[in-house]
Amino acid sequence: MKLGIEIGGTKVQLFAADGSGQVQQRFRYEVDKKKGANGILDAITQTLRQLHQPATAVGVGFGGPVNSESGQISTSYQIEGWAGLNLMNWFTEQTQAQTIRIENDANVAALGEALHGAGRGYRHVFYVTIGSGIGGGMVVDGQIYHGAMPGEAELGHLWLVPPGNDSPGQTLEETCSGWAMDRQIRDLLPQLPTDSPLRQMVEAATNEGRVGGEARFLHSAYEQGDTVARMLIEQVGSVLALGLSHATHLFHPQVIVLGGGLSLIGEPLRVAVKNALERFVMKAFRPAPLVFLAQLREDAVPMGALAML
Repeated sequence: MKLGIEIGGTKVQLFAADGSGQVQQRFRYEVDKKKGANGILDAITQTLRQLHQPATAVGVGFGGPVNSESGQISTSYQIEGWAGLNLMNWFTEQTQAQTIRIENDANVAALGEALHGAGRGYRHVFYVTIGSGIGGGMVVDGQIYHGAMPGEAELGHLWLVPPGNDSPGQTLEETCSGWAMDRQIRDLLPQLPTDSPLRQMVEAATNEGRVGGEARFLHSAYEQGDTVARMLIEQVGSVLALGLSHATHLFHPQVIVLGGGLSLIGEPLRVAVKNALERFVMKAFRPAPLVFLAQLREDAVPMGALAML
């Protein structure tokens, strides 16, 4: 049994596949930030006991910088308790699997989309995950591009406003991640008219005790003609395109694939990114790369982790 595992800032997924690659079991858990890394490891331990067969190979996409050769975690920018843990050793102790591969989750998702999703048929595929954080991955001829350790393509940590003596600056992740969009919506909410679909959806969820994740309502609000939802989508698309213009100038991919939870906004976000990217790319590189939505959607990481094996 082969395992493809996603360890992210908001969710953990584990897919168990047979020798032919067919997924036989799927598990998904929401991350409790308060429990930190130990809470996630406990959930994985419990899940391993539910497998129909022992694991012979394990592929992991981890949400943060990781040494893909040793399996050593550098840090997680969303969940405490990961720094310094050797995840390869941990999975060896838990499973005795013969093959264990640990990669950054964006690299793994990039591989999944390049081989089995929106990037099929293209040699140079750049993937950006827009979720609790923002990460990037580049696949060339079916192989993950690796720079020098400990990581590469950390798109979310591009500076939009550089740090100064009196300012911490601002990164792409701090502006465009799902959590950043949630915060923007919460800040704007009191200013929205009472008949705003976005305001009504967020307030209804809050009254039901479902606090957080406000960005999930952007697509529905947009479809109902909410002008603020449209403004936020165009704004985040433009800023994302600015970051992706740097990836284009560095790697010049044929295709850029938008993935992660915020990409579920769908076509409005894709169009906003595509239109802005064309403006931000230098004339010699135009037309800009094709921009697609991820086809594997939230399965990109576990499917890519299986593809690594």
